[in-house]
Amino acid sequence: MTAAIHRVRPGVRKGAFHTIADALRAAANGDEIRITAGDYQERLLVDRQVTLTAEDGPGTVRITPPAPGLPALEVAASAVLRGLAVLGADRQRPVVLVTGGAVELQDCHVAGGRLEILRSASLTLTGGVVRDAALAGVHADTSGTLTVHDTVIEEIDGTGVVVAGTATAQLTSTTFRSVRGSAIRARGESRAVVRGCEILAPGRNGLLVEERAAVVMEDCRLRDTAAEAVRVLGSAVRDGEQDTEAGVRITGGEASGAGAAGVLATGTSDVRLAEFRISDCAAAGVAVDSGARVEVADCQIVAPRASGVVARGSAAVVVSGTTVRGAAGNGILVVDRARARVTGSLVRGSAFSAVHVAGDAVVELTAVRVEDTPEHGIGVSERGRITLEDCWTADCAMSGLHLDGYAAAAAEGLTVRRGRNGVTVESRGEVLLRDARVFAVERAGLTCGEGTAPQVSDCRVAGSGTAGVVVAEKATPRLRDCAVTATEGSGIVVARDADPEVTGTTVRGTGKNGLYVGEGGRGTYQDSVFSETAFPAVHLAAGAGPVLRDLVVRDTTDDISLDEGAAPTVENCVSLRVKSPVWPGPGTVTGPGHTGVPRAATAGAQDPAAPAAAPAAPRGDAAGEVPEESLDDLLAELGALVGLERVKHDVASLVKLMQMVRRREEAGLAAPPLSRHLVFAGNPGTGKTTVARLYGRILAAVGLLERGHLVEADRSSLVGEYVGHTGPKTQRVFEDAMGGVLFIDEAYSLTPAAGSNDFGHEAIATLVKLMEDHRDSVVVIVAGYPEEMEHFIGSNPGLASRFSRTLLFEDYATPELVSIVEHHAERHQYQLTDAARETLGAYFDALPRGERFGNGRSARQTFQTMTERQAYRVAELPDPVESDLVTLRPQDLPDWP
Repeated sequence: MTAAIHRVRPGVRKGAFHTIADALRAAANGDEIRITAGDYQERLLVDRQVTLTAEDGPGTVRITPPAPGLPALEVAASAVLRGLAVLGADRQRPVVLVTGGAVELQDCHVAGGRLEILRSASLTLTGGVVRDAALAGVHADTSGTLTVHDTVIEEIDGTGVVVAGTATAQLTSTTFRSVRGSAIRARGESRAVVRGCEILAPGRNGLLVEERAAVVMEDCRLRDTAAEAVRVLGSAVRDGEQDTEAGVRITGGEASGAGAAGVLATGTSDVRLAEFRISDCAAAGVAVDSGARVEVADCQIVAPRASGVVARGSAAVVVSGTTVRGAAGNGILVVDRARARVTGSLVRGSAFSAVHVAGDAVVELTAVRVEDTPEHGIGVSERGRITLEDCWTADCAMSGLHLDGYAAAAAEGLTVRRGRNGVTVESRGEVLLRDARVFAVERAGLTCGEGTAPQVSDCRVAGSGTAGVVVAEKATPRLRDCAVTATEGSGIVVARDADPEVTGTTVRGTGKNGLYVGEGGRGTYQDSVFSETAFPAVHLAAGAGPVLRDLVVRDTTDDISLDEGAAPTVENCVSLRVKSPVWPGPGTVTGPGHTGVPRAATAGAQDPAAPAAAPAAPRGDAAGEVPEESLDDLLAELGALVGLERVKHDVASLVKLMQMVRRREEAGLAAPPLSRHLVFAGNPGTGKTTVARLYGRILAAVGLLERGHLVEADRSSLVGEYVGHTGPKTQRVFEDAMGGVLFIDEAYSLTPAAGSNDFGHEAIATLVKLMEDHRDSVVVIVAGYPEEMEHFIGSNPGLASRFSRTLLFEDYATPELVSIVEHHAERHQYQLTDAARETLGAYFDALPRGERFGNGRSARQTFQTMTERQAYRVAELPDPVESDLVTLRPQDLPDWP
């Protein structure tokens, strides 16, 4: 049967209906009613499957109810409405009521009341506008189904869309604006999916989820919400339910300018945020309270005006792959009984401690990077518990890791760079610290506070200021297999009544003593090495009574000094290459009565009863000398270089590969093919020679080179001036490098220009043969500009097969150049003012980066010029004070290009 078309045309006598109601009564299922433009004051009931169309286009047919408070349109059957404007007279009541069927509103305008769906009815809104209503713009209740696409919902004195009961809703590409309440509210046991929507400046929340509702939100933008952008209350997961769609799932999109938290979850809600950006909110970025569970994955939280992520009560939070930047509070704050697990994330520039744990909270951090905070990088207090694995902190103005109260910690693989202190333990709780690395902190690398008892193993402290390790009064830490290098002060400092146990530890290159035990200090120090100390390797103050057992002191002036009243117990301690030794050399039989304690109380005093020290044994001699350098110390030295992050990663990877090769050889297994020769490609001054020298020492520490020394060569060192001169010349240089590294700078100069008669090819051929004949004895590194090095390697098939790995040395960025100048200033006892530092950055930004730019060399030259200009400036002062002598100011910079 063919569908009929009915027309509504008021004033036409024949062939049309005067009212829409008349047309509806005459229509059958499947018919279409076409309505001419005009105003229709009717109360319509659509109870059959029909289509109502505004014949002259959207908005031309305006339907209003005959009396206030009545809906203008009630739909109880499947129907399609196109282009109609339905206008109510009471904003607090429904203007369109859908009670049954599957109803579609296409390009319709609904105003002056809400659009309401009841029972099991289904409503689809496509295009059009819902506006000017109180309480709600659209309300889906009981078991209704709502679909909204490409629609504008605005001017609502209440909530934009409410989904309640067991109703379901799907909102896509819809804009909410001028909504005085929350834009979207899901409650009861409803479910909603929201995709690609824009929510602008609602008077409350962008999304409000209550009771047991479940919501999926994808790729939405929520801007300038008056309260939280997303607020989740109650329980978003039904008891015992395993449905993966339960809870609130937010993926993609952003929330900016919230008047409270970006996301707040409380009650027993379950929330997951993924690839979501939260910025410039007035409170926390993500706040989790009560028993809520929240997962934050691959998100960005930028500039919250409180903490980035906050967990309170008994909440649980999982954070992964997330960046928290510029928080006005903590980056991550976990308190009360909350639990948090954070992996693979970055916290940068927070105003308070980057990560703070307090109360009875429990936190796990794995591969978390913390940077730039005026407080602690990671702080744990009260009875908080934390587990750290492979975490990294830098530029923390207090401590990289700080523990106090009765906090408990288990940290493995922690790295701390720069800042005031490295690791500070003031906690009486259980503290386990393993495989930590602390570099270049201003004060102590590790501080064991009063009465604490941390257990520390396999840890490294390099370049600290006041001391490597400080043990406060009554502390009883255990240090095993640790290393302290290059401290400005003493390596290990022990206070009154402290009783540490130090075993298997190396202290090298200290600005003062290797071990300083203060008045009344005790402790046991055994199987450890102290070397290259500026003051006596071991100094004991009055009343100190430590046990010194099986210690080795080497390469220093005095092995031990003590004040009057010190009473150490010394067993089997030896000195090696010490100018004024008290202890005997290795393998020396001591005479009767020798205690290993000097009779004089001054540094370097010689015990008359002790025999002369044994001659220094050669490297690796069976007399007992320990290896000169450890792999960990060398890697730490590499890590302390400015910039070169890519090179450092490549070298670390090579070290792991070589260690595996070494272990296979020791196990009697065949070693895999391994080319140790390298190409260093980069512009001048990018640290190629420095890294080459370290690379040789690293190979020696791994056991793949005998000496690891560096021999530098260039074209003039290898190429002769006449026939028969090049081969022997190249061979002599190669032989000098046996057991170490041959570094050939500007190696591309060995490749002559096309058509020229040059001896460079002979030098290359000789090198290739020598590398094959002595493949296990020498490592060759060729260096130069990246493009020229590609041409050089391609000039000879033997080179291409032997140099299969290239390390790229990138130009230094401006902050790295400034750091190089600061490093030189610190070494030479100068200080840059903040203004000088800022001006220096601008100077390097303006410096041309052409062929004459020398990277690190340019930074060194800049520093030299600054010291010269500062000297001229200070010389003209009438009465300079000490600060004038050490301060570099903006006027000391070179003339700008």
